[in-house]
Amino acid sequence: MRIYNPKEWFKAVFYVRKSDTLQTLYPYLILTAICSGGIAFFELEYLNLSSKSWLKNITVVHSLLGFALSLLLVFRTNTAYDRWWEARKQWGALTNVSRNLALKLNAFLEDDDVALRHFYRKAIPMYSQSLFAFLKSDYTTFMLDENEHPELGDAFSRKKHGPNQVAALIFKKTNLLYKQNKISGEQLIVINNELEGLTNICGACERIKNTPIPHSYSTFIKKFIAIYVVTLPIGYVFSLGYFVILAVPFILYVLASLELIAESIEDPFGNDFDDLPLDKMAENMKKHTHEVLHP
Repeated sequence: MRIYNPKEWFKAVFYVRKSDTLQTLYPYLILTAICSGGIAFFELEYLNLSSKSWLKNITVVHSLLGFALSLLLVFRTNTAYDRWWEARKQWGALTNVSRNLALKLNAFLEDDDVALRHFYRKAIPMYSQSLFAFLKSDYTTFMLDENEHPELGDAFSRKKHGPNQVAALIFKKTNLLYKQNKISGEQLIVINNELEGLTNICGACERIKNTPIPHSYSTFIKKFIAIYVVTLPIGYVFSLGYFVILAVPFILYVLASLELIAESIEDPFGNDFDDLPLDKMAENMKKHTHEVLHP
């Protein structure tokens, strides 16, 4: 059972991180407060409208639109989180595939076959590292020692699909072992699922990365939030008075933060604070593979 620390609540509420939406929205909140104050002054002091003005009933429209906006934001955040969670499951599957492949090869290879063990110790984690580099669009993030394994280093050519190159090398080496009778046909079939799993996971990650949420959908929500918030003081000034200067920016903060959070997590392979720690996961795969296949 987890014991909650009050300090965690304090840090979550009062500590503003670089990724916090408050930093991004701060200028817009100030601008909204100024606009709300201007509208309140114009209606109450200049126009001197009474509480019976028809503008007071505009809040009914906001109530109806607020329900529609809440549904849109819920769908938006759920869709973004589904993409993040799907990416996490794929990298969890890649961890399992890498470990299973290492465990099976450790059982199939001779204990004194240092060369083959050394090859797979490098090649298996190199797949996750090359996939990390490919998804980050940074093919120079991980490099192999060309003097040690020049054929693997070629997998990071900017003109080639890095994960495919590493997978092709692993397939080729494994098939060569079968031809040299170092593993049997049954053993080749046993590890074939893991070999195919590498490419399947890569394809799933590419689908997530290359299929973003339609830009028109995100743009519509932003426009909807902007119009909704800007028009709030017109009606609510009759019941809230100058308090709209604080209330309206707070509403903007809540609504816009949901949209910003969705934008942050919809691309789980980026460099934001909330994105997946692919570098740490790739490093763990490397560590575990080295432990299993150590000669």
